[in-house]
Amino acid sequence: MKVLLLSSLLAVAVAPAVLAQAPAPAKTTLKTKTKPVGQASIKTKTKAAAPAAEEPMPLADAAMVDAKSNALTTNMQQNLGLTPQQTEKVRAINRRSVDAVESARLRYKTDPRKLAGVVESVGSSRLSAIKDVLTPQQFAKYQRKREEKMGVPNVQGVQGTPPPGLGTGGAGGDQ
Repeated sequence: MKVLLLSSLLAVAVAPAVLAQAPAPAKTTLKTKTKPVGQASIKTKTKAAAPAAEEPMPLADAAMVDAKSNALTTNMQQNLGLTPQQTEKVRAINRRSVDAVESARLRYKTDPRKLAGVVESVGSSRLSAIKDVLTPQQFAKYQRKREEKMGVPNVQGVQGTPPPGLGTGGAGGDQ
């Protein structure tokens, strides 16, 4: 009697968890083996349908992605004086980044937190890739323009005078 009660409780407890994981109705097979009276162990085997694979990333409108990435590239070319080789590398970086962000916007339009994480990740990888293509002078100018436009602090951190009361970070003590 206890074995049947325990088995049914286990089946009832497991079913909602399995169903909650898969967006489509899950196919569940529950097999229970009980041993003869002299043996106390019970084996329960639950087989759930394979969890649905993550949805593929929706594709953004290619014409819009091209227009945005070309506008970014043209702006950078004019402001930073890119060479033709740099321009093509930057165009490819911008194309990948804009495509990833637009696809994420389509996929995560109902989850702003997840979208923000993806956009941040794409932005940081874009910045790293652009840094590899630009000269140090070009990258410094790019960073200044970026900070002015977006209010984004420099990668190395904001430099300047510390807030009152924090001192200069020296050897300590009253100065």
